Amino acid sequence: MDPRQRAALRLAVLVGVVVVLFLLFPAALAFVEGAARSIRQLWWLILLVALACWLIWGAGRKQD
Repeated sequence: MDPRQRAALRLAVLVGVVVVLFLLFPAALAFVEGAARSIRQLWWLILLVALACWLIWGAGRKQD
């Protein structure tokens, strides 16, 4: 099995586990749905946090 197939298999297993957990625990699904709605309404806050992270860790690096 080459690395690309192994990565695809790992991703498929991870997605399958997440789906099974959401089916077993409906409260987790409700939490994720609520978080998605909040994120949709507060997209600008996510952009500000991403900009701050880039400024802290990315802007000070030397270009090789």
